[in-house]
Amino acid sequence: MPRQARLDAPGALHHVIGRSIFGVKLFQTEPDCEDFLSRVADLCRHGHLQVYAWALLPNHFHLLLRTGRQSLAASMRRLLTGFAVNFNRRHKRYGHLFQNRYKSIICEEEPYLLELIRYIHLNPLRRGLVEDIESLSDYPWCGHAALMGKSPRLWQETDTVLARFDKRRRAARSRYEAFVREGAIRGRRPELVGGGLIRSAGGWSEVHSLRQKGNRIAADERILGGGEFVEGLLAEATERTRATLWRSREGADLGALARKISAKEGVTESELRSGSRRHRVSHARMIFCRQAVTQSGFSGAEVARFLGVTASSVNRTIGTKRSDSLAG
Repeated sequence: MPRQARLDAPGALHHVIGRSIFGVKLFQTEPDCEDFLSRVADLCRHGHLQVYAWALLPNHFHLLLRTGRQSLAASMRRLLTGFAVNFNRRHKRYGHLFQNRYKSIICEEEPYLLELIRYIHLNPLRRGLVEDIESLSDYPWCGHAALMGKSPRLWQETDTVLARFDKRRRAARSRYEAFVREGAIRGRRPELVGGGLIRSAGGWSEVHSLRQKGNRIAADERILGGGEFVEGLLAEATERTRATLWRSREGADLGALARKISAKEGVTESELRSGSRRHRVSHARMIFCRQAVTQSGFSGAEVARFLGVTASSVNRTIGTKRSDSLAG
């Protein structure tokens, strides 16, 4: 089954998980950890990311972040490529460092933001890297220490998180720590790592059964959230994809085709799009329309918008040899 495209939107909340290839230990030394975090910090300083939670583990990492001025894909490419190059140089190795695709789950902020922060920050304890909650506060390679004020990370969104617990900093830290401690007792939370709604419903087979009974539960493995959130996000993603495809076609493909035909037929591109009735221009316009629709797959409406004419004019031209059919 082909992999689904990633979901993204400006300001979206993502839980990102990246794993090394073949179990390679990613964070072997302190310079490895600091190199990775300095790259995250740089992305935050430039407004590309806001990071609420993170954890560096032996062969993978977790980030809970909100995208900003650029796409998640662009930020992750910059982060992982730069880190891999330096890692290979430091450890005198070659080849890929990360698995082909990092995992990104777009998350509904309520009620999942605090749950995910707790889940991510408890990873070192679950993996046995620290012994208890007190030790977790001193562990430097996890965002929990920054929230507790033990290992400041100026780029981490600590104020935003602590404000959800109390307006007073000391009280906020105390309540946050109690929240994390309560989470440690609850154990692993597999429903928080991708397709949470699907898992809580009993898996895809149960989702299918519910749909057959008329319960139209919306679910997607790329999304952690309720049915309405899933439906709205998927609809927004579909509309954004359509808009992107149109901009790509209008700005590149149709423009390139117009330049090619204009040069071949001895007219300028501005004449082609001017509505001129000159025989040479009308003939070039006819060729352009036929190639754009029958060979390149554009709709008559798309071609019409590009030329500034009506869709019916384009459709008439495709089916007729009259050279003046696109004159107006």
